[in-house]
Amino acid sequence: MTTPDEFASVRYIVDDVAAAVDFYTTHLGFTVRSNPAPAFADVVRGPLRLLLSGPASSGARATPDDSAAPGRNRIHLIVADLDAEIDRLRTSGLSFLGDVVAGPGGRQILLTDPAGNLIELFQPATH
Repeated sequence: MTTPDEFASVRYIVDDVAAAVDFYTTHLGFTVRSNPAPAFADVVRGPLRLLLSGPASSGARATPDDSAAPGRNRIHLIVADLDAEIDRLRTSGLSFLGDVVAGPGGRQILLTDPAGNLIELFQPATH
């Protein structure tokens, strides 16, 4: 899981990654951390890492259509071994929305908290 000294990450689904990067860096004081556009970029401000996921990113594809209202934003938690986390959580009685989705940045799966808020478990790709 993400450790307390790492960024707190929030994913935003955007239509245009370049425009989103420009907005956050120009108007709100964020700096670019990485930008493998057009699919994805991440910008930071203090301890907040904002994940900007375009339509071609795995983050945008991971949300099932029936979970998309009113938005598809969610907490993004980094895990070292996604399969082990899925097994551990299933053993605890939790279920997931959809299956594991793989994309250019890694693998992920969604679950919900008791109130229905989305949580993304994400294992970064090894390069």
